Amino acid sequence: MPKGVPVVTRAQWEALEPVLPMKTHVPQKITIHHTATKQNASRTLEQKLKALQKFSVERSPLSDGRIKEPWADVPYHFYISVDGIIGEGRQLQYVGDSNTPYDPSGHVLIVLEGNFNNEKVTEAQLKSLKTLMLAVAKRWKISGDNISGHKDNATTACPGEDLYQLLPELRAMVNSGKL
Repeated sequence: MPKGVPVVTRAQWEALEPVLPMKTHVPQKITIHHTATKQNASRTLEQKLKALQKFSVERSPLSDGRIKEPWADVPYHFYISVDGIIGEGRQLQYVGDSNTPYDPSGHVLIVLEGNFNNEKVTEAQLKSLKTLMLAVAKRWKISGDNISGHKDNATTACPGEDLYQLLPELRAMVNSGKL
């Protein structure tokens, strides 16, 4: 885990064990995603991560009608809820998953709760994202040049326009090493 960042661990949200073997990797990039679902402050982070894990490990229908085959675990390494609480998803030493055709090997996948094509990133989310990104970048020596949105790697609207337009600021922050 990145030092100095408060994170609700897998043990704390009572994550189940992965259901399939996973490939290891070394983080070299950071890729930002959105859940593409409406922000919901009435559910706890723990409830959201348990639901995401259940969806992830089952054969599940996607919003575009395709069927997603089971993944080993939660696809993202970190989940940032609408209130800015950060949850540990898939353990960082394992490659994440995507329902789009790109290889996420070497990518630290961070997802923010919301559909940022029609919602705004909350101040709490942005503060947590900055703190997390800076710590991850420092720990694995990742430069701002290696920060992308999901749509930079695959044909998708993710991470939504409101979040995507923040990437230049986030890259500059990582390159400066300061919040």
